[in-house]
Amino acid sequence: MRHRVKGYQAGDLEAKYATLGVEEDFFVNYGFVTRDLYALMHPRVVTSERSVVVEKHGAALLDFVRERGAAHPRDVDAHFAHGSTTNAWGGKSSLSTHLLDGMHYRGMLRVAKRERGIRVYALSQLEPNGKDVRDVDATLDQMMDVLLNKYAPLPQKSLRPLLARLHYATPQWRVRLSAAIARVGTRVAQTKIDGVTWFWPEGAQTQSEALDVVRLLTPFDPVVWDRTRFELLWGWAYRFEAYTPAPKRQLGYYALPMLWRDQVVGWANVSIQDGKLQVQTGYASGSAPKGRKFKSRLDEECDRMSAFLSLSAKS
Repeated sequence: MRHRVKGYQAGDLEAKYATLGVEEDFFVNYGFVTRDLYALMHPRVVTSERSVVVEKHGAALLDFVRERGAAHPRDVDAHFAHGSTTNAWGGKSSLSTHLLDGMHYRGMLRVAKRERGIRVYALSQLEPNGKDVRDVDATLDQMMDVLLNKYAPLPQKSLRPLLARLHYATPQWRVRLSAAIARVGTRVAQTKIDGVTWFWPEGAQTQSEALDVVRLLTPFDPVVWDRTRFELLWGWAYRFEAYTPAPKRQLGYYALPMLWRDQVVGWANVSIQDGKLQVQTGYASGSAPKGRKFKSRLDEECDRMSAFLSLSAKS
């Protein structure tokens, strides 16, 4: 898998988002999806406490957004004075933000852009899907294929939990998910290695030659995200410890897995201190891979990371 975007600089996604043909949304996690995938999931039908709030205030807010073309949560709050509500973590947050988020999730609004990291909303142009059962099943199969293409090869232990997360993407079709997951076993390639059954899409291409490249991966990179697969492939446990109390951390606050060729050989904690890059590394084997080539490639990656962090601090 390659996940680096050539030429990308910090802030590019926010600056160019409106021209990229992508949407911010929740699939199996929150992020950016193609507009084709976005259309498959919507409009969502949701029954919850949040839906009651949307029904109560939604029409007026839609009119407000329609008149302005796009609305910042600050402007919505100033106009409606919705007050505050209890958020998912038990604290208080703006009811306007909560309402906008709920309407976005339902497909009534879309994220038009961001201003200093804050989502600015516009009306969605989605049409009701009106799918019958056969269409729903085909759509679920299509979305599961997207997941398999992103995360495969997947061990059997990981396959069902990942696919089951589609209930976030399509709560309206939750009752159809189990049957769709069962179909995956009959539609995709699979084999058993050392007692573990692995699944991947039919016709998936593989890269047989491991390149002499070092990459520092985010904790949420598709290579890393499935911790079960990670341990099966590389024989050691990686854990995201940002929310772990400092004395109990083994790898570090935001340890980045280190991919060398086709092996995740360790991790690095990277930060900018007094304008200079600081790198602390650790290795699964207890020591770095031997040879100058690894060190030179790691230095290159650290230079790239330094430039990225410097730009991020300025943006």
